[in-house]
Amino acid sequence: MKVCSWSSLVIILLASACTTSRIPGNNSRPDYVQEHLLNDSTLQQAQVGVAVYDPSTGKFLHNYQGNKYFTPASNVKLFSCYAAMKYLGDSLTGIQYFENDTAIFLIPTGDPTLLHPDYRNQPVIRFLQQSKKPLYINKPIWKSEAWGRGWSWDDYNDDYMVERSPLPVYGNVVEWVQEYNQPVVRDANGFLPSPSLYSNPEVNWKVRFTADTAATFNVQRALSENIFHVTQSSQAKATQHVPFVTGGLQAALELLPDTVGKEIGETSNATLRKFYRAGLQLISLGNIASQPLDSLLKPMMYRSDNFFADQCLQMVSYQLLQEFNERKLIDTLLQTDLKDLPHPPSWADGSGLSRFNLFTPEDFVAILQKMEKEFGMERLKGILATGGKGTLKNYYNADSGYVYAKTGTLSGVVALSGFLITQQNKKLIFSVLVNNHNGNPVTIRRKVEAFLTEIRKNN
Repeated sequence: MKVCSWSSLVIILLASACTTSRIPGNNSRPDYVQEHLLNDSTLQQAQVGVAVYDPSTGKFLHNYQGNKYFTPASNVKLFSCYAAMKYLGDSLTGIQYFENDTAIFLIPTGDPTLLHPDYRNQPVIRFLQQSKKPLYINKPIWKSEAWGRGWSWDDYNDDYMVERSPLPVYGNVVEWVQEYNQPVVRDANGFLPSPSLYSNPEVNWKVRFTADTAATFNVQRALSENIFHVTQSSQAKATQHVPFVTGGLQAALELLPDTVGKEIGETSNATLRKFYRAGLQLISLGNIASQPLDSLLKPMMYRSDNFFADQCLQMVSYQLLQEFNERKLIDTLLQTDLKDLPHPPSWADGSGLSRFNLFTPEDFVAILQKMEKEFGMERLKGILATGGKGTLKNYYNADSGYVYAKTGTLSGVVALSGFLITQQNKKLIFSVLVNNHNGNPVTIRRKVEAFLTEIRKNN
């Protein structure tokens, strides 16, 4: 009797273990994932999570560690994109303003398109240029930081790690250009002719030069101030984009007057309260729309623009909370719109630069399903990169238009989450997250491409 009882108990425990290893309704085949993905030598020592979901059946076709947490890199932009689509409307609010009989008071909204070179149409600048009254910027409630929590500080000079701010201008980046107006030939003493050096926008910040010492043009900014060390080279023409220190509103107030044609002052909430107490009547209140929302979201997803993604969260924060407070906004979203995620994530920033981000593959399946339900697949096809375009330019070219997805890349991280249209015209939602690899990212992306292509053929 005792032997029989213990045998039954073992059988029950084994059956329970087999059942709980899968999500209810799951039709997962771990052997398939093993054969077509995990057996690759590049992935054998990495951590891998795979979730492939069929919305038509409500089941996972494949689910390997889909409930485990991974650093997702730029796949986080899917969550930022959702927040923007949910709360920013059809067009971005470029600036808010109100006025009395003596001045116009401007309220920043965090719009990253102001004077950005990608956007020739600048309604906010026209409004400022045409205004007849003195202009004042109202200092906002800024409770975020210029850099995100968990960013690698020593990337500060690279154009993918731009400071966040309440009033971005020129993408918070200065373009440095070196070009020679004559043939680059050394004279008898071995010296090169002096190149032309300029910046876009034109700035009056400190610049230090080192001439003719490198094969490559290079600009290095000081860590905490706008001092730029320029090393000239023999290149006929060279450019480099370097983030500048925003200082909150400071950089914008320095750079805007040349374009607007007038000075812009700064006020605080305390100053505005004085106006109210003095009985000065507000005669208008309005918003200046800048760009269609999707004209921001498409480049954000196509080229994985970190700056646009982080500013999206700042804009949503201002819209919902009337302050720029990224952490409070994330908590708010996780407690409301995203409360039904399969696994509560650790969400640190809008771009995915932070190593503190932790999401599961099942979380990405859930957010993609939610985005399709709320905004429609056709709109998502216009925002997400597909084969041969954007960050998928060199992938999924054999039969373009069957993958719509977001890539993610950090050191040791490769990620891809999106929609897969099968040869039988079935729409699947997938997420493949790879962490702690020590291989070539291109090799891993090719392996993921082959894995998804195989799934497409067989479904």
